[in-house]
Amino acid sequence: MGTVYLARSPGGRSVALKTMHARIASEADSRTRFRLETDAARVIGGRFGADVVDADPHAETPWLATEYVLGPPLDDAVEQAGPFPEPSVRALGAALCGALGQLHRSDIVHRDLKPSNVMVTAYGPKVIDFGIARAVGDDRLTHTGSAVGTPAFMSPEQATGQEHTSAGDVFALAGVLVFAATGRGPFGNGQAADLLYRVRYAEPDLTGTPQSLVPVLARCLAKDPALRPTTSQLAAQLHDGRGEFADHLPAGVLAEIVRRATDVWQIVPQRLPAPPGGIHGPDTPPGADGATGAPSPTGPSRRGLLMLTGGSLLSVAAAGAGTWSWLGRDDTEEPFDPSPGPSVTGEPERKHDYLWQLQVGGLEYEPGIDLAPVSALIVGDRVALPAGPGLVGVEAKTGSAPWVTEPLLRTPHVATDGTRLYALVEDEDSEGNAGKPGGFPLLVHQVGLTDGSIGKPEVELTAYNGVITENQLLCVADGVLYLAAGKGAYSIDGFLAAQSWSLTAVDAATGEQRWAQPLPSRPDDSDRLLFLAATTVGGRLVLLQEGNDGGVDAVVRDTGSGETVWDRPLEVEKPDLLFQPPATDDLHLYLGCGTLQALRLKDGKVAWSSADDRPGRTYGPPAVKDGVVYAVEKNLGVVAFDAATGDVAREEQGGDGAESLVMYQPVVGDRYVYVPRRSRLGVVDVASHRQVRSYRTDGNRFVAHRKAGVLIAWGGDFLQAYPLE
Repeated sequence: MGTVYLARSPGGRSVALKTMHARIASEADSRTRFRLETDAARVIGGRFGADVVDADPHAETPWLATEYVLGPPLDDAVEQAGPFPEPSVRALGAALCGALGQLHRSDIVHRDLKPSNVMVTAYGPKVIDFGIARAVGDDRLTHTGSAVGTPAFMSPEQATGQEHTSAGDVFALAGVLVFAATGRGPFGNGQAADLLYRVRYAEPDLTGTPQSLVPVLARCLAKDPALRPTTSQLAAQLHDGRGEFADHLPAGVLAEIVRRATDVWQIVPQRLPAPPGGIHGPDTPPGADGATGAPSPTGPSRRGLLMLTGGSLLSVAAAGAGTWSWLGRDDTEEPFDPSPGPSVTGEPERKHDYLWQLQVGGLEYEPGIDLAPVSALIVGDRVALPAGPGLVGVEAKTGSAPWVTEPLLRTPHVATDGTRLYALVEDEDSEGNAGKPGGFPLLVHQVGLTDGSIGKPEVELTAYNGVITENQLLCVADGVLYLAAGKGAYSIDGFLAAQSWSLTAVDAATGEQRWAQPLPSRPDDSDRLLFLAATTVGGRLVLLQEGNDGGVDAVVRDTGSGETVWDRPLEVEKPDLLFQPPATDDLHLYLGCGTLQALRLKDGKVAWSSADDRPGRTYGPPAVKDGVVYAVEKNLGVVAFDAATGDVAREEQGGDGAESLVMYQPVVGDRYVYVPRRSRLGVVDVASHRQVRSYRTDGNRFVAHRKAGVLIAWGGDFLQAYPLE
């Protein structure tokens, strides 16, 4: 939304000064949001929030000045001093109940409560950042099919784009208190898709939370809003209100408060030039005399969100809104900045066990529809990952990011054959004309591996509408591109029943269509992709296809004609977990997400199933290597099965196996199997099936670059590489 400065008035008062970006100041919705943010900040007042010094949301460049809060944000406090002891958590929670209660009594909900939006002072916590706060029931700024907030601390109803009431703030508050007590959120970290899925369906992880707080916070984290307590009920269960707030704070936090109060006066005031790119208007708003601080960098997000650069010193109070929304539901596109180091987002560099680390400001989760995944693709010596509206190419061996594509990609649907990289790209004339009746051609471009350039299209299919968001580039093999392509008008709300769809194969060298097979139509406003995953093996195209009823079929087609060889409905507990590369060998398709089973590629019949010998056990998506299938078993760890017979060869012994995340595929090296755990990567010996080590990591998705000998993790704000052995 804007840039936040540490500023001083002519009288010497330190304030946090927020100015709106000029490029959005002309938008009515943006000005309304800014005005509502100012109103909400005034409602919460100086006791529970940052006191509003002055503001002019109607100025040519809208601005808001609040007190400079003398204290760290909660995430910094926990990082500096460690998790809070139980008395501190209880006092913090009760005080935050008071802050939220002040808002709720005025029929305002915050909608983005998270550790970085809670400032810890000696007199009590202050809640900041009301950029997406709004009145209860007010849907003027809500768009169909969008979820606004921070995924790790969203309520389930907020994650699905439904109404977020005061009960949603209570859910977020419980997540903040779990973070204060343990140093992590109740649903872990990682990409938005994974977090949103866990928020909606998984039980919160309260491991490490003081035992007496577990039942209290578990009730606040109930999926059903009606089961959560009110802020006043919660406050009564947390603390009796006696004593000064400072008496309940850890000594390390008090020391940090003192340090910040001292350091703010060490800054020599000087006026900074406007940030590059014309972010600000020509006028300096009142209250900016002697302003100093660091302007926001060019944002890595297509949504133009504010990324504070204040680091550990400038804990300013008027931070920008954090927003997540579905692709096609937003309006702006920003270039992606892959610069390494903490200059991108202000995140402190993590001390982990990596070979290299690259800070990328958060790999943007840009789903096609609903929970479509972000994939990493191995191409040559690089790994290509969707980032913002484009792709970033990372050298697997060194971690350098030599290029980022132009912001032309419509969706994260990219594909590679290992040597060439292809992507769906919008027609350059389609900007602002997505609803043009005739549509625009469906374009597939090759991405330059040396510089990320996108030249002339390799494929131009005029029979289809390339603007339709739900088009998919499924995979590429043997010089053939496989796509799901739609005809008809475009809709921002999803599919249209009047659209017609085809599965088509196109020669990548000539652009000629080899065949097209009809696909079922989708009802109006359906927001599920036609295919969850695809790959080729031999002369077969293996597809995981989602039906209109939400069921999933495994479908195998002949690559030469597109004719269906077999089609088999699957029984999977959580279809969204199938958004991962299918595990296949020459004989079978291996599927987890509940029961682990092998389907014969030649006829679709079940070759073997874990239900026969291990009934009732739950498995995640499998991986296969050298005749062995590896999958994570819930509450046990990684299990190895004979690929031909389904007999159990080995199962993990001891270690952290029970902490393994069932929703992800293990990665199999020559000596070790790498298993995602909570905030760690377990390394399990293939022979003994015992954990030999574990790596701390911010990632929860992993891809092996075997030529470079590294395992690359991504999620959050960092890419990290670990030895692949």
